[in-house]
Amino acid sequence: MGIRRTLISLLLLPPLVGMVQAAECPGHPGALGVSRTIVLDPAEHPLLGTLQYKESLPLNDHEVVLTFDDGPLPPYTSRVLDTLAAECVKATFFLVGRMALGYPQLVRREYNEGHTIAGHSQNHPFTFAKMSVAAAAKEIVGGFDSLRTVLGDPKAVAPFFRIPGLLRQNSVERYLAAHGYATWSLDFLADDWTHISADEVARRALQRIEERGRGILLLHDIQPATALALPMILTELKARGYKIVHVAPALADRPAIVADNDDWVQRHHTRPSWPRVLSPDITHTQSTVEAPSLANFGVAERAGQIVAMTNPFGRRVPWPSEVSFAVPAETELLPSPAAEDFIYHSIRATSSFAASPHKHARPSLLAAKGGPKAGASRVPGLPRGPASVRTRPIGHQLTIGKPTADLKPASGAPGLAAARP
Repeated sequence: MGIRRTLISLLLLPPLVGMVQAAECPGHPGALGVSRTIVLDPAEHPLLGTLQYKESLPLNDHEVVLTFDDGPLPPYTSRVLDTLAAECVKATFFLVGRMALGYPQLVRREYNEGHTIAGHSQNHPFTFAKMSVAAAAKEIVGGFDSLRTVLGDPKAVAPFFRIPGLLRQNSVERYLAAHGYATWSLDFLADDWTHISADEVARRALQRIEERGRGILLLHDIQPATALALPMILTELKARGYKIVHVAPALADRPAIVADNDDWVQRHHTRPSWPRVLSPDITHTQSTVEAPSLANFGVAERAGQIVAMTNPFGRRVPWPSEVSFAVPAETELLPSPAAEDFIYHSIRATSSFAASPHKHARPSLLAAKGGPKAGASRVPGLPRGPASVRTRPIGHQLTIGKPTADLKPASGAPGLAAARP
């Protein structure tokens, strides 16, 4: 029944679903194009992107949706649009309201060239995870109002929203859903806001796309490395047989795509857990891992010499069962590691430690390595640091005035033309 409904939906949308022919991309034979368009109703699917949510778009294997955040900003957004136009590829742009007001000509160009225009707040604050719903609503409404002002048509702006930095909270997501907006996350990213090279942006994007096979890719059109990496990404996607899918909002004359619910729910391949639970009535063909040797727990033979580690607890730990053994007198005892040899998620010197006469008695690995970087631990299970040193959110604070880096073309690529008025 679900397949039948999907086929009927596709037949009702011939202009939106289908391959882009070379004739539709004049001057660019063999362009990548758009394989099909998914029409999305936010009321049916308010949360998208498996990085944070249970659902993503109903994509087939080797299908990718391109999204760009934080723009527009010339000349980088202009270069991104040039690259997309050369391949007849459509994307979704999540725009910051004040950036749109600053460069309205780029917003109009994005819309006129067939891309989807969506919201990314008015000022891109990194406080969505802790701000009140009223404060978040002000940012959300202000951003969409700016986009509608620039384009002059409320229908020109899709009811799609991506939270700045992906710093989500349930109350904000409920507000967005109640007001008819779909909250977008992503399936994979390229870390292009971390100031890595264009080659590295392309490498990470392609590697993560290959690992998953389909999904929503996040890029930032305000980054010079992204503008240079995008031609490499699209060229390689085309060579590897990937298709680009465009996403548009459902309208009265454009019904949402009908697909089975299972197509929206994304299932990941999970790694087998340890220990394995074996049922006596089931024959397991997979070989099991051998139990660890007792020599790995405190006693080991090395070059004919027995080495035992000291027990800091002063007693034996019975795992998996207590084993008695004799330790010869010539046993070499290994010292227990000191606390300074372990890197913790935060280091704070106390007055008692600073005044200790033994603080330089043992060399510290932290001192040798220059100390830990600021920020919260990325290791699951460790406590979070204070707000001032928490993990940096995805994206970056928008403090760009004028472009600070020259956009040099890749080897063999034409130079960047002057920014369009």
